[in-house]
Amino acid sequence: MALTAALAGCGGTTSDTAGTPAPAPSPSPPAPAPVPTAPIGLSFVQPANNVLETGASEPVSANVTVNGSAAPNGTVTTFTVSPAAAGALAPVAPTTVGGVASTTLTVSSLPPSATFQVSATAVSAANTAGDTLTYYVRPAHKKMQVIVPAYFSASATPSPWATLTSGAASYPDVQITAVVNASNGVVTAASKVDDTLSTALKDFKAAAGTSNKLLGYLATSGASGSLSVADVKATIDNYIRLYPGQLDGFFVDGMGTDSARVAYFQEIFNYVKALSTGLAAATPAAAPIVIGNPGAYPVAAYAGVADTLVTYAGNAAAYQAVDPQPSSTWVYAKDNSAQAMLVHTASTCTDMQAAVRNANRPRLNTGMVYVTNLAIGASWSALPTYWPQLLGTVDAINKERALPLC
Repeated sequence: MALTAALAGCGGTTSDTAGTPAPAPSPSPPAPAPVPTAPIGLSFVQPANNVLETGASEPVSANVTVNGSAAPNGTVTTFTVSPAAAGALAPVAPTTVGGVASTTLTVSSLPPSATFQVSATAVSAANTAGDTLTYYVRPAHKKMQVIVPAYFSASATPSPWATLTSGAASYPDVQITAVVNASNGVVTAASKVDDTLSTALKDFKAAAGTSNKLLGYLATSGASGSLSVADVKATIDNYIRLYPGQLDGFFVDGMGTDSARVAYFQEIFNYVKALSTGLAAATPAAAPIVIGNPGAYPVAAYAGVADTLVTYAGNAAAYQAVDPQPSSTWVYAKDNSAQAMLVHTASTCTDMQAAVRNANRPRLNTGMVYVTNLAIGASWSALPTYWPQLLGTVDAINKERALPLC
């Protein structure tokens, strides 16, 4: 008993009651992340894509600095979406690693052309820093198509129409819309059918496994100035007379970009859409097609006078700088098939692929493409030298495969 008492007195064990060890002390809570005391800065890492579809998820990052250097690890950054119903962020308050705060944005169910903002803020004892990104919502992406200004003769040897058709047969999954140019788009009562062209059109539409379309080219101006709506309607009627049941609609050239002539093109659009006989697609299930060519982004009203608008017609080099933001974001209200591009002077197959990839970017939202190595002045007089590779490139993008070698 004396020995026991001595041990107890020396503190060899500690207990609440004789023979029962005391609980271990609770661990201390982690120290809060330090709040920087120096001036703080924040800027978004500009996203490669700010045009999203409903349900899409995208990473979002911001650079955070203190006194011009990367913020200490653990600096809290708060992200928000406005309006809140537009999407969700996870996490909403990430901390920095190497001066970067990262989160993931998921888009809610929003109508096409909706716009929303993502903001980020970071705080120091000296100041608050923030930045804002704007996002746009577009309809679900559709497969790319090829549009061909087939302004060449069917009588040439070798026939470009035969090459066009053989390419279509090799890539039946790529829908091709060819624009037929009779009499430079002014077809009169005196115009005669081109039997060789008629045969070429039938062969093109008959290519096995394809869903090819044919449009008649319509000029809206001539040497003496603008053609009247009556003149254009007469050309439409004469196309149908010469090539009954072969055309699916019309390609309306010469559209403006301001609102001055919208009513003029509206009348042509309404006339084509009302056709019930003579066209291959004159049924409620397959209404006649109208593609308009302003050649640049027009005012939004033009979206109501064509199913598809050619929003770029020009050389390949300039196409890399084309951007509908911020002045023409109305294009995000439409399917990508509602925009087309016609690019010339893309000298190499590699240049062609760069142009097609650019069109496919959500920011450009362009679903109908044509690229040629031919230069201005004769851009549409023949098919490009890389015609098979153009079709193969579109097919590969649609199937998310590697692009064909050039």
